[in-house]
Amino acid sequence: MAYSYEPHHYEDFEEGQEFESVGRTVTEADFVVHSALSGDWTELHTNKEYAEESSFDGRIAHGPMTFVQATGFVYRTGIVERTAFAFLGMNYMDLPNPVYIGDTLSLEMEVSKKKEVSSRDDAGLVVFDTVMTNQDETVVFEGDMKFLIKRQE
Repeated sequence: MAYSYEPHHYEDFEEGQEFESVGRTVTEADFVVHSALSGDWTELHTNKEYAEESSFDGRIAHGPMTFVQATGFVYRTGIVERTAFAFLGMNYMDLPNPVYIGDTLSLEMEVSKKKEVSSRDDAGLVVFDTVMTNQDETVVFEGDMKFLIKRQE
C-alpha cells in the first residue's frame, strides 16, 4: 500500500477505499507534552516505579493521548489536508490494549460511509473506520471518525 497521498475532496472518496499511515514511535516527550497540555499527571502515566507495580508492568499512554495519535495519523496521510472542514466526532471508540513508550504505531483507515449533507452544498460527510496497531500488530485503538470534507470547486 502506498504511503504518500494527495488531498482528497468529497468526490474523491469511495466506500471501501483504504489508506494506511506511516509509522511513528511513541516517546517520553509525547507523555510529558500530553500530561502538560491536559493537566493529567496520573501516576500510571508519569511515575515509573508506581506503574511497574501495576498490572501493566510499566507506564502506559493516556487514553486520550492514544486517540489524539490516531487523529494525527489521519491528517499525516495528507488525504484531508485543506479539505477537512471539521472533525465531527465518533460513534464508537475502543482502546483494547495499552500503548507504551517505545511502541511504533500506524493507522489503517477504510471509508465506511459517504453521505450528502443537506445543509451544506460545499461539503459532504466521510466516515473512516480506523484501526491503530503497534509494531506487533496488536490493536491499540479502533473507532469510526466522521469528517466534513470539502467538495471540489
